[in-house]
Amino acid sequence: MAGSWPPEGLIGRSSLVDIRLGMFGPERYRCPASDALKARRMRPAGSAVWKPEALDTFTNGPFMAELDRIELPGDDGESGRFTRPAHDGVRQWTWHALRMYETAFADSLELRPAPRHWSYRHRGSRGGGPASTEYRISAWGRCFESADGRLRELRLPVNRLRKRTDAERAIAALVVAEGDPDDRLEHVRAVQFALSDGRTEMLFDGTRAEALALYRQDGAPAIRALLDRPEYRPGSACTSCRVAPMCPALPRAPGLLGIADRTRPRRSWSPTTGRGHKACPARAYLRGLRLPVDDSVERSAAAERGRAVHAFLSARHGQEQRTPCTSSVPADWVPDGYRLPQSERLLGARLLRHHAEVCPLRIADPQSERTPEPLLVFDDPAADLLVLTEPDLLYRERGSWVWRETKTSAGRRMPRDLLSAYPQLALAVRIIAKGLLAADRVELELLRPDGVDLRSLDPFVPETAAAAAAVLRDQVTGWHQERLFEATPSAECDSCEMARWCSARRLSEPAQEAPK
Repeated sequence: MAGSWPPEGLIGRSSLVDIRLGMFGPERYRCPASDALKARRMRPAGSAVWKPEALDTFTNGPFMAELDRIELPGDDGESGRFTRPAHDGVRQWTWHALRMYETAFADSLELRPAPRHWSYRHRGSRGGGPASTEYRISAWGRCFESADGRLRELRLPVNRLRKRTDAERAIAALVVAEGDPDDRLEHVRAVQFALSDGRTEMLFDGTRAEALALYRQDGAPAIRALLDRPEYRPGSACTSCRVAPMCPALPRAPGLLGIADRTRPRRSWSPTTGRGHKACPARAYLRGLRLPVDDSVERSAAAERGRAVHAFLSARHGQEQRTPCTSSVPADWVPDGYRLPQSERLLGARLLRHHAEVCPLRIADPQSERTPEPLLVFDDPAADLLVLTEPDLLYRERGSWVWRETKTSAGRRMPRDLLSAYPQLALAVRIIAKGLLAADRVELELLRPDGVDLRSLDPFVPETAAAAAAVLRDQVTGWHQERLFEATPSAECDSCEMARWCSARRLSEPAQEAPK
């Protein structure tokens, strides 16, 4: 754990510890230290002015507000929270989600909405002192019960079904069993439902006593670990964390993106963000909200082959054994989870054989550290932006880091302007030139069916550094000033993975006239 705990300069410690089920979700999107501070309601003494987006960024907020209006008439407690307009894509998603919800629970007529959202409350001691701290545990979802009060069901919305942690299952069961206690309660259920396709998964189905036993086994230890031994984990969660400006684990990089303007709302930026916004602001915006993508586009054969090659190399370079890659590629090289037709499997194997010619492990320092796909996170206070990027590989040569990016192509040769073609290279040059990573060069490896090209960029050459800064300004400026993220329909709509949520999309074939 970096620095002291809690960080200095915070205020707001109260007698209420507010714990939410979402604090125990996928590690990729969470920071335990941030969650622990939020639970204790701690914030910087000089809190920054809130700079709201023009659009509501709570993706499933409109869905829940509409269900409140339908299921809890006369209760505007939730609906009144969502006053900013939603993006067109979020509206399309909301109507779809409502239809899927109706489909998922069409047979649950024996249950009715509970009059209140459940939360478990417990007053306990801290450090052996008096019982002065109140713990509140809650879950964001739909609360239902039978008319006789013997059965309760908590419905947890997710965009797509995902594997829940043991802690999530146990804490969800506790909220249903002990939130807003009712002596009549006998049977407890917690279910997650997918807004994308209406599928459901039962997370817990048992008695009240079984729910409590599960919580004591898997829930209580997870909560103690969160509150007592929090881990700093810089990542996308830093965007909304109020403590980020003084976090000891978040590197500061003022001016990294070349913009000095703190008037806009705090956001996160990556090279993918800039590239996507230039193509279509709506497309990039909806991806940023993590709406479900069209798998037929997102997982096309060529895209899957590129990802599979990267996954294979990442696993290979991360092995404890430090032998360079060879041209002997196994027939079953495709990692689990990737679906490739035979032609793409063969092409991927050809690309991997060419990689062996320039494998970085051939020149890396023996026994030195190398890190496949590390997440690098920087806070740019000049623009109030969080910058995220994942190099394909960092490895050491002669004691200095080398940044390697690998691209695959079915036929294209190396572009003339590398920085404009691959903005992640421009960001890499900028990070190194500003002394944020002790590296001496950036490499681009382009794998083609007939060979491999390897180019090297020196971040300390003035012309290269200036060109990288110009590319980043071009990528960031328009997006930074964007407010509404409106769609720019074009022929690209047919190959847009977010088109199903866009009412402005341009179809290649004219829409059929509606029946009269």
